[in-house]
Amino acid sequence: MLPTLNGRIQTRIFMLVVFGGVITFLITPLLPGNDDVDLGFDGDSYQATYLILLTTLVLGIVWELIYHGIQQFRWEKDWPTMFGLITIVNEAALVWLLVDIGAVPGIEEDSVPFWAFFIDFSVIWFVIWVWTNGPMRVPFIRWRFFGGRIV
Repeated sequence: MLPTLNGRIQTRIFMLVVFGGVITFLITPLLPGNDDVDLGFDGDSYQATYLILLTTLVLGIVWELIYHGIQQFRWEKDWPTMFGLITIVNEAALVWLLVDIGAVPGIEEDSVPFWAFFIDFSVIWFVIWVWTNGPMRVPFIRWRFFGGRIV
């Protein structure tokens, strides 16, 4: 069964909230900072990383709608697995652009170092991609047969 649009959106939300939330909590104190921003174990760092996660989630729903439209031109109406991994490029670029210019409410312009963003986004993306394409099929055995829907 191919994941449906509804299933992909549900999976994206579930994965970003659960895995993204936990990974963000664990990785934020370890992110590199610069002289202007101390991305250590403080509230401002967590606020920035969780706002980036929230921005990724909201824009991700929009991306799913765009991907769904593009997939309608494909024979299988689905992405190859590798496409799911390389979509990090366009999604991360858009989120970084919004964060860097200060378009994300709660994050000031130029306040998040690029490498902190890159590491945070990449680790979360890779863990979610690996989990979704492998081990998730064990605890959520019917997930695949319900078009990727969680509920």
